[in-house]
Amino acid sequence: MRIDGAVVVVTGGGTGIGRAACLEAARRGAAGVVLTYARSAGEAEDTAAEIEARDVPALPVRADVADTEQVEDMAKSAVERFGRVDALVNNAGTTRAVAPDDLAGLTDDMWREILDVNVVGAFRCARALERPLRAAGGAIVNTSSISAFRAGGSSIAYGVSKAALQQLTRSLAAVLAPEVRVNAVAPGTVATRWQTDLRGEDGFAEFSSKEREVIPLRSTTQPEQVAHTLLAMLEMDAVTGETLVIDGGKHVLY
Repeated sequence: MRIDGAVVVVTGGGTGIGRAACLEAARRGAAGVVLTYARSAGEAEDTAAEIEARDVPALPVRADVADTEQVEDMAKSAVERFGRVDALVNNAGTTRAVAPDDLAGLTDDMWREILDVNVVGAFRCARALERPLRAAGGAIVNTSSISAFRAGGSSIAYGVSKAALQQLTRSLAAVLAPEVRVNAVAPGTVATRWQTDLRGEDGFAEFSSKEREVIPLRSTTQPEQVAHTLLAMLEMDAVTGETLVIDGGKHVLY
């Protein structure tokens, strides 16, 4: 599979890693990019304009991955517009900043929201696009997290959701084979608004500076680097059910 000439759906495509994945797909000559958003309409429209500035058709669609009807409508719109879907980047995600030892602060509603978006949302998108992806001999890549492998992160619920996404990746790889490959990428710290929203500008600057002093590559991962890895995983025809960690080597020190 090649991104050149492919139709790619990217959930959460208006900002951060999703935006970078959309622009990377356009740079590689995609035949079309469908980008979903739940709230960031203006940013999704801006990303779509950047894609089309590279002579690649773009379709921004409001589709909250926690809403089955919206996801199914998105899938129909993608096929109606482009006639096919070759690749799905399950990137939409959410979290809540709750200290790991604050069990009372992590409410049932937070658990439901995080699992519904990060795990069930990815499943909804795969289910809605199963037929066109099978027909195309396509691929899915899920945006996981290093939090899937270790305690920590923004909340216990977030880490659990990403661990569950790992199992969903393996399960879908088994049931969608041989037509569709399913893999995941697990970033560590990435320089996006996600981090500054959680830590604040100064807090993230301090955290990332300290991290760069100890991780092997001495650098903070950029969204463009994650996007490159996501699309590379889509093109790896002999690989399915796997997760690639991208964190500057920090995981080897855990």
